[in-house]
Formats: sequence, C-alpha cells, structure tokens
Amino acid sequence: MQKKDIGLAVLVLAVAAVVAAINPRFLSPINLANTANLIGLFGLFSIAEAFVIVTAGIELSVGSVIALLGVLFVDMVVVQGVPWPIALVIVLCLAAVIGVLHGLLITRLRLQPFVVTLCGLLIYRGIARFYTADGTAGFSFGANYPSLEWVFSGRTSGVPHSIVAFGLVAVVSWFVLHRSVFGRHLLAVGKNEEAARFSGINTTRVIITAYVICAMLTGLSAVFFAMYTRSIHPASHGSFYELYAIAAAVLGGFSLRGGEGSIVGVVLGVVLLQVLQNLVNLLGIPSSLNFAVMGGVILLGAIADTQFARYRAARQQAAAFAALEGKAVPEATPAEPSPGRVPGAH
Repeated sequence: MQKKDIGLAVLVLAVAAVVAAINPRFLSPINLANTANLIGLFGLFSIAEAFVIVTAGIELSVGSVIALLGVLFVDMVVVQGVPWPIALVIVLCLAAVIGVLHGLLITRLRLQPFVVTLCGLLIYRGIARFYTADGTAGFSFGANYPSLEWVFSGRTSGVPHSIVAFGLVAVVSWFVLHRSVFGRHLLAVGKNEEAARFSGINTTRVIITAYVICAMLTGLSAVFFAMYTRSIHPASHGSFYELYAIAAAVLGGFSLRGGEGSIVGVVLGVVLLQVLQNLVNLLGIPSSLNFAVMGGVILLGAIADTQFARYRAARQQAAAFAALEGKAVPEATPAEPSPGRVPGAH
C-alpha cells in the first residue's frame, strides 16, 4: 500500500467510528449489508473511471451509459425474450463499441476527452429517453427470472453479490494497473503521452483500451443497477454517477493530470463516500446534500493534488540543487607509475 492509501484507510476507520458512535444502527447487520451492496454497485464504475483518469482523460458519460444499457438490458430480457446471459453479452459488446468510439474520437480526431464524453452524456441519455418514449422501463423478477435474480441481486452467507463482483474486479484491476506491462504503459501515457510515444509505446492503442475497459465495467454496472432499482427512468437513472466516480478516483490518489493512482485507493474512496452518505441518511439530513458532499470531495481532492504536486516538485528541485552544489570537481593528479617501471625509462 502507498502512503496515501494508508492515510485514507485511517480516515475511513475514523469516520466509521464516528458514525457508529453517533448512531449505533450503523453497525447493524442489515445496515452493513446494505452499505456493502451500495459499495459494490458504485465501486464498479468508479474503478472504470479510474482507468480513464490515469491516462489524463475523463469520462463524463458514465451515468448516461448506465441508463441506456440498463434500458436495453431490460427490454431484451422482458420484451424481446432474450435469455439473460445473451442479453448480458450484448450489453457488454455495446459498451465495448462505445469505448472504442470514444477512444477513436480522442486519439484519431484529437478531440478533448471532456468534449467527447460530455457529448456522450447528452446523446446516450437522449437515446434512452427516446427508446422508452420518456417512460419508465421496469419489470418484476423472482419467480420469472430466479437465476438472474440470484446472480445480480442475491446474497451468499449474507454477502451481496455486488460487493463480491466489486472485489473480484478490484483484484484484477490491481494486477492490471500495478503489475502488468499494460499498466506501466497506462501510467506512462498519463504522465507524458508524447514521451511515451517516442519511447515506443503505442499510445493510441493504450488510450482506446482504457476507454473500452471503462465502458465495459460501466456496462456490467448498468446490469447490476437495473436489478437493484427494478425500474429505470432514463431521465434520472444514473444522474451524476460520473461525479461520484471522479470523486472516488480523486480520493484514491488518481491525479486529474494523469500518470498516478492506486486501485486500493479507489476502493477506500468508494467506502469513504458510502460511509459519509450513510451518515447523512442515519442523521436524517436531506439526501440532496449528497451532491454537496461529492462536490466538496472533488474540490478538496483537486486542491490536495495540486498542492502535493507543487510540494513534490519543490523537493525535487531542492534535491537537484543540493546535488549540484555538493558535487566536487576532482583535481588533476599526475599518473602513478606502473609497478616495475622506472619513470622516464623507454
């Protein structure tokens, strides 16, 4: 774990202790299970966002993609009668297409990630609303779809399957980002794309792959949310989820300038945000303040990231000056004669 991760873990434990002290219901099995379920649901697309942020990009269409793919999944399973495993594969394939499209627009046409994904935010939600005639897509499960219900909404020994999926994705993502060549390429591209290109890295492929990973994890999250809410109103379903993902990534140490971050940090960031939201609910504070909490978290994270970067740059500059000042220039000394050789002898 990095120093940032340890500090964030301590903060999570401190906040959880305060919440438990204020309201002991926080430690009740029902509340812990519900909180774990929400951590899993929101954690999936938060890790997805992190893969894009590490490349110095941004993905603002997360919520709209969740709404669109959720609507399509419901329609395929309920209206079209498509078996849910096939519907899941189709949703993931559509998500991959979205990721490729975003990556190509950013790398080939050199459009800014902010512009591309902002347009996606509007386009995908508009398509979802048109597809449902601005209505609500919903369906009941249980007896009709028992296997689908169990896989995405069920619990094993009281543990929600969403948190299990989140844990598996987090472990795989940790290995990909921190222990693979592709992960090193992601960090290099985020640090300096031009330098990474000159070093032989296929930056176009790396960036496109990052957006595909982000979109596919978002598609998986869309199915989990469809099963969690049981109904989808495209006008509001998934709204501001991208802000939640950005906040979790920033809390986890991912710099908005790219090139650094920790999957463990993202996991802890998701946990911290859910604990804070749980505190808001337990204290009876209006849920609308959740957005204020997320906005404050993003702002504080951006400020901390900027100040830390300045502090690190100042330390590196000071260390470089100290090395230059302390470097002694060796004086020229006459060469010592070789053993067995008389000076001046020919």
